[in-house]
Amino acid sequence: MSKKIVSFPMLGNYSVPIKYFLSHILDCKILEPLKITSKTIELGNCNSPEFVCTPFKFTLGTYIEDLKRGANVLFQAGGGCRYGYYFELQDKILKDLGYDFKYINLVTKGDQDLKKIYQDLKELNPHLKVDKVLYYGIITKTMIKYMDKCDDYIRQNIGFEVVKGSFEKINKKMLEEFSKVKNIFKLRKIYKKYYKEMKKVKTNKPKETLRVGIIGELYTIMEPFANYYLERELASYNIEIKRYTNVHYLLFEKKRTVKKYLKYAKEYIKYRMGADAADNIGRCKYLCTHNYDGIIHIKSAFCTPEIGAMPIINKICKEYDVPVIFFSFDANTSETGIKTRIEAFYDMIEMRKKNERMLSRN
Repeated sequence: MSKKIVSFPMLGNYSVPIKYFLSHILDCKILEPLKITSKTIELGNCNSPEFVCTPFKFTLGTYIEDLKRGANVLFQAGGGCRYGYYFELQDKILKDLGYDFKYINLVTKGDQDLKKIYQDLKELNPHLKVDKVLYYGIITKTMIKYMDKCDDYIRQNIGFEVVKGSFEKINKKMLEEFSKVKNIFKLRKIYKKYYKEMKKVKTNKPKETLRVGIIGELYTIMEPFANYYLERELASYNIEIKRYTNVHYLLFEKKRTVKKYLKYAKEYIKYRMGADAADNIGRCKYLCTHNYDGIIHIKSAFCTPEIGAMPIINKICKEYDVPVIFFSFDANTSETGIKTRIEAFYDMIEMRKKNERMLSRN
């Protein structure tokens, strides 16, 4: 194999910390994946088994694009559900297509084996030291934490910004500076600077706003192209958005938190159902009991854990009289249909909110 060129699947803005980490610990060229387009989906869809989940098709399409651009080492981090078994299948499909590459899966049996990860990285950089991995690992972890905190603030306020595009502009600048940071102290300084800027953005946010919680399958939630930029569409209706799933949660909080969700929603679920299904049932109950106006559940087509969770989520919402809408995304989903359903959902929760205000005044 010639000079190693490393790439990885696209997942929203998380390509920034992933590229940062890999570029500092590997003696390789890091090829950042292109943003997902309809061409990416077409490549993944026509080379995938019909009934695999959409994340499989999206990531496969990304890999094909990366390999065509010269990548010869691919990273995968799928686990937690049947997607964790797709590593071998994607590897076989790509090699049957004639590509020569090394495929590294960072998840073993649904979990992270740090020793194995280090050994895989050392194959790409024989001189790699543990302390270097830890040093840049801490910076990357902190970067992800800061990104997710800023994203949470933006979700709550972007629908009310006076000058449209203000939050997005600030966030883009912050990510550009994050990608060039030298140490964790500089990282913190940059984060504080831009977080303050975000808080200074002028908003016209009323005291009583429509609040909607988003739950569902992790990839479809975190990759905006996979959900047709659903959060942006909701923000256009002046809705405050609550979303739980992010990379910091998945890597550093999930193991501890999922037990709390099982206990919190024990009348509905006793066992884990794979992926984020149990988490979403607990989240659904929390949103219903904390005055959220509606819940949106999104998933990729054929996502088995979320299909199992949907009847329970529907039951909880009926018991607490909270509207819920389910979206399932695949390569053939109509963007117009998504927008039409969101508009109808907005009209319903807005009407309910107005009726509640009238009743409270009387």
